[in-house]
Amino acid sequence: MAHTSLSSVARPYAKPQTKARLWITRGAIALGVLLIVGFYFVSAHWPYRYGKIKPMLEDVVASQIEITQYHRTYFPNPGFVASGLTMRRKGALGLPPLGSVDKMVVQSSWIDMLLLRQRIQLVDITGMHIVVPAMGSRENHEDFPPGAGSDFDGPKVKVKVEHMKVHKSLLDVMRTDGNRYSFPIEELELGNVYQGEGMTYEVDMRNAFPTGRIHANGSFGPLNAKDAGRTPLTGDFSFADVDLSDVGAISGTLASSGHFNGTLGAIEAEASSKTPDFSVKNGKPTPVNATIHCIIYGTDGDLDIHRIDVNVGATTVRAAGSIAGSPKITNLDISVKGGRAQDLMRPFIQGEVPITGPVWLQSHAYVGPRGEAFLERLRMDGTFDVPAERISNQDTRKSLTEFSRRAQGRNATGSEANADAKDATPSTDAVSSLKGTTALRNGVVSTQRLTFKIPGAEADLKGTFDFHNEVVHLVGDLEMDTDLSHTTTGFKSLLLKPFAPFFKKKNVGAVFPIAVTGSPGRYKVSSDLTHKK
Repeated sequence: MAHTSLSSVARPYAKPQTKARLWITRGAIALGVLLIVGFYFVSAHWPYRYGKIKPMLEDVVASQIEITQYHRTYFPNPGFVASGLTMRRKGALGLPPLGSVDKMVVQSSWIDMLLLRQRIQLVDITGMHIVVPAMGSRENHEDFPPGAGSDFDGPKVKVKVEHMKVHKSLLDVMRTDGNRYSFPIEELELGNVYQGEGMTYEVDMRNAFPTGRIHANGSFGPLNAKDAGRTPLTGDFSFADVDLSDVGAISGTLASSGHFNGTLGAIEAEASSKTPDFSVKNGKPTPVNATIHCIIYGTDGDLDIHRIDVNVGATTVRAAGSIAGSPKITNLDISVKGGRAQDLMRPFIQGEVPITGPVWLQSHAYVGPRGEAFLERLRMDGTFDVPAERISNQDTRKSLTEFSRRAQGRNATGSEANADAKDATPSTDAVSSLKGTTALRNGVVSTQRLTFKIPGAEADLKGTFDFHNEVVHLVGDLEMDTDLSHTTTGFKSLLLKPFAPFFKKKNVGAVFPIAVTGSPGRYKVSSDLTHKK
């Protein structure tokens, strides 16, 4: 009885344990079968074998690729890691490589793998170096043979890439003279990289010329295969720490920002810039702010400038024109209305500007292609009017004021010396006016007609002003209200009185040759009768 009772009691507890073991066994068998099936399934469809990846990369970049090291990854994400990549031209393996990559990491997801989705979560590239051959070179012909661009519809990316990141990379554009433009890329991130779809971008890089840091973000595409110029493009940008001395005989550090949108063939852009220390050659560093509205033709790099406003002090310089051609040539129509002469001259002159006063200006500027200094490339033709200027140098201003009084028939103290003279001027510095036509060539301003007026006298001059050394040399005729003897005092005046009739003209007191010469701080007006015009 006891034995039977004990057996009866033990059986109910043994039964659930047996069932549990049975279910565990069945589950293990099912899991094993599933793993085996999954292994063969994944193995059959595994996309990251070296034999598949290498030809796929070669198809994407249209080049032959050498890979130093390669291994697949499984956890936590399937993918691969490749290092030491070198890209060579398929048709010209003997030429230098067109690029290299230190390391490439590609990651997908197991869900995408099992569902057979053609999608990659991340492509991470470090140390990429791309070399664009010089125009006309053998390498350029191999990379871009005639007609190659007519059927180009972008990289053959058959798998959607959610994110692509490029770090610490470099783009070199070779020049025909053997030098290069280098564009260091700190960070480039692309989103939704897939043939036939638009992508997003964000880039942090440095510009080659002029040097400076570029940050931009926006969207690009989808690429129009038949007409690349119709490909949509939009974004915002900043261009900071721009070294203007790279351009030529100008200097300063520019910072700008703006927005652009449109198509690759015609990008409408608006931007503003600040340069706190702009100068031309050895001129005084001067704050200069500007805004621009333009159209950028991305397929050939031309620029149609609708409007530029440059603010220097209290003066606004307005311009419109274009930068076009190959090599690029700049043509601008420039105007100033009611500006200040001292503002315009300040960036050009290190010392004291020679004149101050309101100014009106109309001019055309031409900047030739790179190769020479900025002032040698710059050509300008125009007219200007400074209706009420004052001489900056105190000694010169004093001499001019005294001369004005004598030219009116007054002595230096302001007493009447000629009953027919014009109304007396106040005992203040003489205010003069200046207007004429000018031409700038190789840093030298020349004029064939420059009219200078002060109370009692008017001078018609021609000559030059050299921006290189700031030396002025103008010669011409001076017409006065009074006769020649009133331009001097004392014994000299007595000596000149007999010669006055020889310099007198109808309705004019006297006409005789003068010269305006000197350099900053030493400008002077000379009444040397022996001066040759």
